[in-house]
Amino acid sequence: GGPTGPRPAPNAGMRPPGMPGPSGPTTGPVTGSSSLTPDLDRLPGAGGPAGPGGPSGPRPGGPGGVPPRMSDDTAILTPQAPAPAPGQGAGGNVSGDTLTSGIPVIPSEPRSAFPGGPGGIRPPEGPLGGGSSDPGAPAPAPAPRPAPKAAPPARKGRSKLVLLGVAVFVLFGVAYGAGLLMNHSEVPKGTTVLGVDIGGGSKEEAVTKLEAALGKRAQAPLKLSVDGKEEELAPDKAGLTLDSQETVRGAAGSDYNPVSVIGSLFGGARPADPVIPVDEEKLGVALTDLAGVSGSANDATIVFEPNKAVAVPGKPGTSLDVNRSMISVRDAYRAQVQTGEAAVVELPVTAHEPTITKAELDRAMKEFAEPAMSGLVTIKAGPKQIDFGPARSLPQILSMKPVDGRLVEVYDKKAIDTLLDGVFDGIMITKGDGKKHQVSADDVAQAMQGALLGRTPAERTAAIDLNGEG
Repeated sequence: GGPTGPRPAPNAGMRPPGMPGPSGPTTGPVTGSSSLTPDLDRLPGAGGPAGPGGPSGPRPGGPGGVPPRMSDDTAILTPQAPAPAPGQGAGGNVSGDTLTSGIPVIPSEPRSAFPGGPGGIRPPEGPLGGGSSDPGAPAPAPAPRPAPKAAPPARKGRSKLVLLGVAVFVLFGVAYGAGLLMNHSEVPKGTTVLGVDIGGGSKEEAVTKLEAALGKRAQAPLKLSVDGKEEELAPDKAGLTLDSQETVRGAAGSDYNPVSVIGSLFGGARPADPVIPVDEEKLGVALTDLAGVSGSANDATIVFEPNKAVAVPGKPGTSLDVNRSMISVRDAYRAQVQTGEAAVVELPVTAHEPTITKAELDRAMKEFAEPAMSGLVTIKAGPKQIDFGPARSLPQILSMKPVDGRLVEVYDKKAIDTLLDGVFDGIMITKGDGKKHQVSADDVAQAMQGALLGRTPAERTAAIDLNGEG
């Protein structure tokens, strides 16, 4: 029922030029027909028209009319005639879907895209890979998962600590509240200053308690030693004091410190620092005066004796160091207030040279000392007057001291007041404030300054202007 003659090989006309055909017999392509492709026998150049049973003559091909063998590497679709209807006789082509190179296609075994199954890479089989070499052996069972650990039981000790902490906190709050309720005075209860309890009352009561306990030690004179000589210095003269008002003011007020509030319930103390101000200027003046009467150094000066003035030259030596002594005196006073004990304080000294030269000494003698002691001085105030003479009065009143390298006169106001003995009592003078005041030693000393320089009795008489005009 097949063709009577050999069919030309597919793609026979597509061999590259010069390529020889196969030298031996080979099988031809599988015959058949396809509805998708035309019959190659009817294509131009196929060797003639095809008859009902196949080609009528030999077709071009290799030697001997044997169609060339196609390569097994490339599959070529061969167009076939349509398949005959059922019952068709000889001369029809064998039907087929597709033609390759004459080798039937064997369907491959279906495999997963990833070795080892759809879940990941399949481990190699065999003893080294952990799999079984027998493909029919059953898969190993999965390893059992460990059971979850049970939660540890709650510790009873931890709950006891929490309860203990809550109890302590509640007790602390109760004690703090009780302390605030019981401590509502101006000066909190338990407040002390240098060991003196001033708390639990008003500010006035605290000031009274403080002055009663520390007043004496705060007013006691300081004992000082200057180059082996002992001197005393009154605190009020040196600008030293215990300020009770400021001390109580600083200690007063509500105290919300838990330690102080709770401590006051059990008699705890709340110490406060004393306020001890220092007047630096006043202290410096007091120590300067002290330096003039202590130490081994002496400055030149003029001494007034009955009916004469005597020049005293200066000499070098040691003298009180005022700046350093201010610190020592301040600390000594604070210690005396705190302890109540008056210890002798050694003050620092320094080498000292006279500041008054001989020329300055001569000038003071000629311009002031000698004229001042030359006769009586008369001072008038209203209808009254008083005489001061060189034999008794003037030596008590006059002195000189060095100031910035010069000798200046000094008037003792206490001596003048004593010598007046009430002579000017009841005589009033109008001062700069517009008010009338009693004539004082200051008014007498001011009038005396010009009269001491006079040479005649008229020049040595001075009247105090009661109207404040001169």
